[in-house]
Amino acid sequence: MDIYNFIKSRRTIRKFKQDRLTKEQLAKYIDTARVAPSAANIQPLKYVAVVSREMTEKMFPLVKWAGYLAPMYNPKEGERPTAYVVVCADTTIRKSGYDMDIGAAVENMMLCALADNVGACWMASIDRDGIRKLLDIPETLEISCVVALGYLAETPKEAEVENGDIKYYLGESDTLYVPKRAMSEIVIKTV
Repeated sequence: MDIYNFIKSRRTIRKFKQDRLTKEQLAKYIDTARVAPSAANIQPLKYVAVVSREMTEKMFPLVKWAGYLAPMYNPKEGERPTAYVVVCADTTIRKSGYDMDIGAAVENMMLCALADNVGACWMASIDRDGIRKLLDIPETLEISCVVALGYLAETPKEAEVENGDIKYYLGESDTLYVPKRAMSEIVIKTV
């Protein structure tokens, strides 16, 4: 598949097969985050890889799922992620201004995972205090977001935005549909 269609095929995944990911896989995904663009090349991002069954089970209640469809569409037992990456900013390196770094790093990580047929859900609605305590993350690291990972057990589809409604929804056969704005709506002009 060419890169254009590969990127267009990426969707947020909230249902996962239970085959375990390895430490090596998470290291590979984090390595692609490591080489993402960073403002002034300061590179303030740090990561916590969570791969053990015990810790992934403890992480699950600390993240929120599918706001438009919760709690009905939350991953059930047997559909939960088998790994997480906690994305942090080291405030001893840079106090603020790393949001774009995080976006680039997380997108690299998710695309690399997808190449292995591993789905991802990028979440910022998380219990930062609970995660900090569970993983013993120092106060100098600002917890930004969590990426839940696991082999895909669903295939969400792109849908057209109708009447301005961007909420994702369940369609036939419980397929998740994700409305995306049309190119004609987002390109202001080409000069």
